[in-house]
Amino acid sequence: MSEKPVQKFTAGGLNVAVWENENKQGGKYNTISISRNYKDKNDEWKSTNSLRINDIPKAVLALNKAYEHLSLKEETI
Repeated sequence: MSEKPVQKFTAGGLNVAVWENENKQGGKYNTISISRNYKDKNDEWKSTNSLRINDIPKAVLALNKAYEHLSLKEETI
């Protein structure tokens, strides 16, 4: 997996990152990660992969954008 995502989509405190990976044969493929940022009881920022019910619409929106990014290829004219 690369050190930085190739694309990132944020909706509220929810983040969807698109990663580019390479298999043993040198082929490339993409994976997706989801995380949610929140402040803990000490007012410090933390990150989790657990979602609350109100995060689901944000996750759907960000995942749709990631899918759109991976599915649609831009053409240079």
